[in-house]
Amino acid sequence: NSTSIQEMFRRVSEQFTAMFRRKAFLHWYTGEGMDEMEFTEAESNMNDLVSEYQQYQDATAENDEYEDEEQE
Repeated sequence: NSTSIQEMFRRVSEQFTAMFRRKAFLHWYTGEGMDEMEFTEAESNMNDLVSEYQQYQDATAENDEYEDEEQE
């Protein structure tokens, strides 16, 4: 498994945040019944996902360092 997908998630999140702050295209979604809070929640979920992947990546890096020290 790889944690490199987090970079793509991070880019999408940054693009979403930029557009959402400008409320770009928001009227199309609210006009169909969505609430702005759903977008805020989705943004939060995406940020949580990126953080979780980062934790796994950090843990893997620490584990690799520990294994390297044991081999020396």
